[in-house]
Amino acid sequence: MTPKELRAFCLEFNASAEEFPFGPEASVFKVLGKMFALSSLEARPLKVNLKCDPDEAVRLREEHEAVAPGWHMNKRHWNTVTVSGLPDARLRELIEDSYDLVVAGLPRAERLRLDRG
Repeated sequence: MTPKELRAFCLEFNASAEEFPFGPEASVFKVLGKMFALSSLEARPLKVNLKCDPDEAVRLREEHEAVAPGWHMNKRHWNTVTVSGLPDARLRELIEDSYDLVVAGLPRAERLRLDRG
């Protein structure tokens, strides 16, 4: 997956937006103001931080060399994924899981608003 493809995929989700609270080099993808992905799209190798269920996060780290504890993040809930180390389909699943976890944590009214969007 290229940086352009990563950005486009993250922005396909309902109510997603790209922001730059940490400077122009760090793309933060959010849903209704809550982060679900963080990447320096110009970095090589390309990496992305993704939210993950804590038990799943540990399992992924054990199974994939490309998955590490979240860099500068809560390592219980975030993984840093080296994009080139996973098949695109698997990476898309992890991004979607991250988005879904964040949406699940939103207040009910906001979740309902997303369903209608």
